[in-house]
Amino acid sequence: MNPEEKIIIYQVFTRLFGNQALTSKTNGSIEENGCGKLDYFTEQALSEIKGLGATHIWYTGIIAHATQTDYTKYGIRKDHPAVVKGKAGSPYAIKDYYDIDPDLAVDVDKRMEEFEALVERTHNAGMKMIIDFVPNHVARQYKSLAKPAGVKDLGEDDDTSVSFNPNNNFYYIPGEELKGDIDLYDPEAGRYTEMPAKATGNNKFDAWPNRNDWYETVKLNYGVDYYNNTGCHFSPIPDTWNKMKDILLFWAGKNIDGFRCDMAEMVPCEFWGWAIPQVKEQFPDIIFIAEVYNPQEYRNYIHNGHFDYLYDKVGLYDTLRSIICSNSSATNITGCWQSVNDIQSHMLNFLENHDEQRIASDYFAGNPHKAFPGMIVSACMNTNPVMIYFGQELGESGMDTEGFSGRDGRTTIFDYWSVDSIRRWTNHGRFNTHLLNAKEKGIRNFYKTLLNICNQEKCIARGKFFDLMYANVNGWQMDEHKQYAFLRQCEDEVLLIAVNFGDINMRVAINIPEHAFNYLGMPEMGNIKVKDLISGKEEKINFMSSKPVGTDLPANSGKILKIKLK
Repeated sequence: MNPEEKIIIYQVFTRLFGNQALTSKTNGSIEENGCGKLDYFTEQALSEIKGLGATHIWYTGIIAHATQTDYTKYGIRKDHPAVVKGKAGSPYAIKDYYDIDPDLAVDVDKRMEEFEALVERTHNAGMKMIIDFVPNHVARQYKSLAKPAGVKDLGEDDDTSVSFNPNNNFYYIPGEELKGDIDLYDPEAGRYTEMPAKATGNNKFDAWPNRNDWYETVKLNYGVDYYNNTGCHFSPIPDTWNKMKDILLFWAGKNIDGFRCDMAEMVPCEFWGWAIPQVKEQFPDIIFIAEVYNPQEYRNYIHNGHFDYLYDKVGLYDTLRSIICSNSSATNITGCWQSVNDIQSHMLNFLENHDEQRIASDYFAGNPHKAFPGMIVSACMNTNPVMIYFGQELGESGMDTEGFSGRDGRTTIFDYWSVDSIRRWTNHGRFNTHLLNAKEKGIRNFYKTLLNICNQEKCIARGKFFDLMYANVNGWQMDEHKQYAFLRQCEDEVLLIAVNFGDINMRVAINIPEHAFNYLGMPEMGNIKVKDLISGKEEKINFMSSKPVGTDLPANSGKILKIKLK
């Protein structure tokens, strides 16, 4: 990791990227709706993503997962449709940890070679590559056909007569067949049978999952006895630990640069504390990002689990979303950073990902512009990484009815589909803005400007942070519920960053307390010329403790005023 670099992650749902098919039939097959390929990430495409400001790209859904598509002619086992969500299937129901998903290959027989070529193209474009590691659960019909010689499959040596054994890879419900409040019958495949039933990925330890459970997955056993409450059995090292460590090492050996670890908090922290150092011993620069939602566990997974970064979902994301939707005050941002101040550098900020509703959807803001101030805060508030989700930079609304999950404001992860805004930006492999409307071009320009500011400005990459809100509560010309301001300082430069969550332009007066000047070692200066890095326009301000900084803040946006101290 380069401490001089602000990590900016572009998350892309690989199956949907570059798909030019116009059909978009609900529950459509791959033949009807088409599918994106690894090869669609051309040099041109990657150059444009890099130009947007990305330093890393997270390819979501790379590893082979359960699907309703028949690939038996390639020697790939067919999955029973009753235990697959969507025609394409969830990328979080892995069916072979050692294989590339065949959907993503132009030549299915050469899918691993196509992946290795993508790794090389990504690096040649000046970006680093992140893939998912799904440690908590696998597809119901997991079977690895691509595993290296001598590797035993998950569950191969399990004792299925007992609910729990430390060396079992799965949890079982002995003597009971899988039932559940789900339809296990398919007209072509017949009835899906599983005897004994296995526990689901969301810790449903009985044979009766329903549609809202992760019924398409089974939970992996890391040595925790959930049945008999006998606690943790970590010595000797459980078999699952060794198998999963080997999988991490396999993919790290493909020259990738990081793992985003799905539902990491559902796996014992002790496993991560054991496995991550071993991976980093061989691949010291690789990063690990954890999906953890319990703030009480943050420090455990950082300090003991050795994760580099954690999702800041229940803190900053939830707070910014509430402010954007006018449900809470901008003053709440202060409490967010204070609650994680000691681990701030380890938090990953975002406003969209594959699990969350699109900003422009009817279920969130309904307007992509309303997120601009939140995005400025998310990207610029500290040195930690920030992430955007493909299509976010175009104002994609995600209001399609694609298939399994229906019209929920999210871009599907279960179906074959094409994303309208991304399809037009792809423009048959040209990857340009010619088919975008004026609104979309404006949104993309905002993201490109903002993310490149993060790339270029040392104050954002490694500068100190100072929250100005305590000095601006009940101000005569600043509404602390709709506006938020802070400073970033590094060496001889300062950025005064102010945002306006309101729907009208505001003339604000921002107090900068004497303490800020002392803490950041800044001289007070009157009537100085500064430049707003977002608009490119210059203005004059008083940068003093005795006089507030007067400036105009546009509606649903903000300013980044650059101040030279020398």
